Amino acid sequence: MFSSLLFIGFNETILILIVILILFGAKRMPQMARMLGKGVSEFKKAANDIKQEIEDAAESDYSKKKDSGDENKENRETK
Repeated sequence: MFSSLLFIGFNETILILIVILILFGAKRMPQMARMLGKGVSEFKKAANDIKQEIEDAAESDYSKKKDSGDENKENRETK
């Protein structure tokens, strides 16, 4: 049921836009569109920042494990 709500057609989109136009008026629609655009761009930026932090943390953990593995290998070879 929920997945059918995600895919709306052209007719439904036009109906939603008409209802928004009636409720908020033509003067506020550009302002609302700008606010929506800013919100989406901020969300994308935050998502990219979180993704980058996770990748950096994973990379640093990998390099720490690799470095400690090299040290253990050198210690075993010198004994």
